[in-house]
Amino acid sequence: MHPGPPYQAPPFGQQPNTAGGNPVGAVLLGFFVSVVVSVIYTGVIFATYKDQSETMVHTLYIGHALLNGVAVGALAGLVGGRSNGARIGAAVIAPLGAFFGYTNAVPLVIADSQTPSVVWDMLENEPFFPAKAWWGSASDTTWISLLGLVVAAAAAWGLAYVAGNRGRRA
Repeated sequence: MHPGPPYQAPPFGQQPNTAGGNPVGAVLLGFFVSVVVSVIYTGVIFATYKDQSETMVHTLYIGHALLNGVAVGALAGLVGGRSNGARIGAAVIAPLGAFFGYTNAVPLVIADSQTPSVVWDMLENEPFFPAKAWWGSASDTTWISLLGLVVAAAAAWGLAYVAGNRGRRA
C-alpha cells in the first residue's frame, strides 16, 4: 500500500480574489455616476426653484437620493461583483452625492434670486451656509435630510449586493 500524497499547506502571501470583479473600478465608476446625477439634480432645482413648494423640494431631494443610490449601487454591483469593498464604497459615495447635489444648488439659487456678488459675500462670511440650509429650515426638517442620506446608502448597498451576487456563480 502506498502512502497518500503529503499534505500541502496553504500558500502564504496574498490570496486570489474570489469575489470577482474590480472593486476599485466600481467605486470610481460609482463616483463618476454620482457626480453626473448630482449635477442633473442641481440643474433641475436651479431651473424650477421659483415654482416649488417646500414639500416638492423635500420630495425631489428624497427622489434624488434614491436615484443616486440606485445608479451607484447598480454599477458598483455589476462592476465590483461580490466585493464588499465595492458595496461599502457605493454606500459611502451615494449619500455624499445626495448631499452635494443639494448644497451645490443653494449658491446657484442665491445668485439667480439676488446678484452673483452675494454668493461671494456668503462664501466669505458664512462658507457653510449651503450645508446649514441642507440640514434644515425654519419648519424643522432635519429628519428629511437624514432620511435622504439613509435612503441613498441603503439603496446603493442593497442594489450593489443584489447585482453583485447575481450572474457570476462559480
